[in-house]
Amino acid sequence: MAIHLYKTSTPSTRNGAVDSQVKSNPRNNLIYGQHHCGKGRNARGIITVRHRGGGHKRLYRKIDFRRNTKDIYGRIVTIEYDPNRNAYICLIHYGDGEKRYILHPRGAIIGDTIVSGTEVPIKMGNALPLSAV
Repeated sequence: MAIHLYKTSTPSTRNGAVDSQVKSNPRNNLIYGQHHCGKGRNARGIITVRHRGGGHKRLYRKIDFRRNTKDIYGRIVTIEYDPNRNAYICLIHYGDGEKRYILHPRGAIIGDTIVSGTEVPIKMGNALPLSAV
């Protein structure tokens, strides 16, 4: 993975680095607006918990935690930053044309193939039930 180092122009960019494989443009049909109710307010809208407001607007990415597409191979297309969790996510294009987000497996790179099922090989990114491990 290539790492882009910033030219120092301000104190905040002095030790900054960005991974160039990480994209930031999500798929439109896999994201939706998350309703952030609360922000430290009660039902009447009065602040009851201090220091809970503001923050940047975030869109929620639909993550496939179940991995229930059995025995269909998928290819990692992009690795993206997810602002709703402290993990990266990757976009998978499956062989039947479906696209889904999964949590990024450590060590997986763009172009790797993954599969989930009971008779799949044990390797990074593949998903097996506990009875098959």
